[in-house]
Amino acid sequence: MTLDQVAIGKEVKITKVGGEGELRCRLLDMGLIPKTLVKIQKVAPMGDPIEIQLRGYELTIRKEDAGKIEVI
Repeated sequence: MTLDQVAIGKEVKITKVGGEGELRCRLLDMGLIPKTLVKIQKVAPMGDPIEIQLRGYELTIRKEDAGKIEVI
């Protein structure tokens, strides 16, 4: 399952961060690394972007980018 498929309010653990080059580095720099717990806070009315909570802060990412993050 990927992060963009998780329901609001659910907490999941990151297993793999995909993407290539600068995108992958940017996701890792924002704290989206394997074994991190992430909770889906909000989803915009049109479904994009997604607000998540991790490591004590909120982060908003595009649905396309969330689709590159595998979770369990």
